Amino acid sequence: MKFSNLKLTTPYLELDSIFYDKVEPTPLKKAFLISTSQNAAKLLGVADDVSLDEHIVNIVNGSHKLEGSETFAMCYAGHQFGYFVPRLGDGRAINLGKVNGQNLQLKGSGQTLYSRQGDGRAVLRSSIREYLMSEAMHGLGIATSRALALIGSDTDVAREQWEKGAIVLRLSPTWVRFGTFEYFGRGSKQGHLQMLADYVIEESFPHLKGVENLYLKMYKEIVQNTATTVARWQSVGFNHGVMNTDNMSIDGRTIDYGPFAFLDDYDANYICNHTDVEGRYSFKNQPGIAHWNLAQLAKALSPIVNYENAIKTLDECFGLTYENEYLGIMYKKMGLYERDEKDVELVKYMLGSLQSFPVDYTRFFRTLSRYSGDKSELLALVELQTPLSEWLDEYDKRLEKETLSQEERQTQMLAINPKYILKNHILQEAIDEAKQGSFFMIEDLLKVAHNPFDEHEELEYLCKPTPPKAKNLKLSCSS
Repeated sequence: MKFSNLKLTTPYLELDSIFYDKVEPTPLKKAFLISTSQNAAKLLGVADDVSLDEHIVNIVNGSHKLEGSETFAMCYAGHQFGYFVPRLGDGRAINLGKVNGQNLQLKGSGQTLYSRQGDGRAVLRSSIREYLMSEAMHGLGIATSRALALIGSDTDVAREQWEKGAIVLRLSPTWVRFGTFEYFGRGSKQGHLQMLADYVIEESFPHLKGVENLYLKMYKEIVQNTATTVARWQSVGFNHGVMNTDNMSIDGRTIDYGPFAFLDDYDANYICNHTDVEGRYSFKNQPGIAHWNLAQLAKALSPIVNYENAIKTLDECFGLTYENEYLGIMYKKMGLYERDEKDVELVKYMLGSLQSFPVDYTRFFRTLSRYSGDKSELLALVELQTPLSEWLDEYDKRLEKETLSQEERQTQMLAINPKYILKNHILQEAIDEAKQGSFFMIEDLLKVAHNPFDEHEELEYLCKPTPPKAKNLKLSCSS
């Protein structure tokens, strides 16, 4: 099937009009195709090459509608940096409709009712980042929205300087956020809150229909899904940067890629968003912020879910789910498959050592995946070698308790420790090339994004060490 032959439905528009505003996209000038993800297209049942579809640019640019599409922006609220904002909404995202369980959305497609003073646009640099990172997170096995296509244009967009506008066509099983419930959980909107909860259960948790304590069970699954996703972020060194409640998906997947970053040198205190002056969304704070956000969701749900029961569920489920997921992954990253009561301490010892070296987080684990007892390759990664050498002594003792052969252990470690991570310095190189009209790096990065554990010998340049001046930089929210 061709992409342009898809037939969409718009179940969200069956809700009351308070939930959305119907709006038409505003096309960019001289739009052109930059990249498509055939991997993402498979989610829609599209087998034909999307890049060859004669309508793809116009569909992403909002000037050609798919059959059944009715375009709209969604209304929501949210806590931004801890402060409640009662009315937000899709300020530059416009929804097209749904097919095959995926909601299609254009980001950067013009102003909506919720744009406030914004222009409703997205610029090329941030669109490249979101397009590639959406696919990279999927490749890493982390729940995420996806990106199907990226277009550029000749439209000028004012940010800190004039930049060119772009649009990403992104996909998600749901675009409902914690902040959507916060909007309807206040004032006289209890009927709408229950309507929203029923919609979310139908869309994201249909297996719960008919069970007792339906909405509390829904909340429990949101807690568990969120804890699992954040644990996976921490395991790969991903810093989201803006964990406002309006950026938290109700089904726990990663959405809204702004000033994100993967760790270069391991630094638990890293803050990737330079707007975050107090470090609220630092790397180490992400699990705690997720818990805080879930507590705000419990408050929003209190008209239909007993608040005390929700908080009890949060406290009982979040920490246990997070710890089991995170430690389970870390043990595998370290090649520990038998269980030992001291393994938790070995993980803590390792992270403390990584903090003091310092050492590139991704390169450390990829190198560790081939460790055979010779410390030299690992020690070559660091200037301060004693802490790493001492940790390796303890690690060697622990490996003696494993029953897997060295070859089996290394094979399994290579399958969980990625070689290719989309670090900001390499993304910036792709952005700089794109600004000059060259998009080959985007295609190379897309290839390794989908298969980050493979070797890709012809693409070795994409995993080169981060230049010292580019390590653990802070980024702008501007996009």
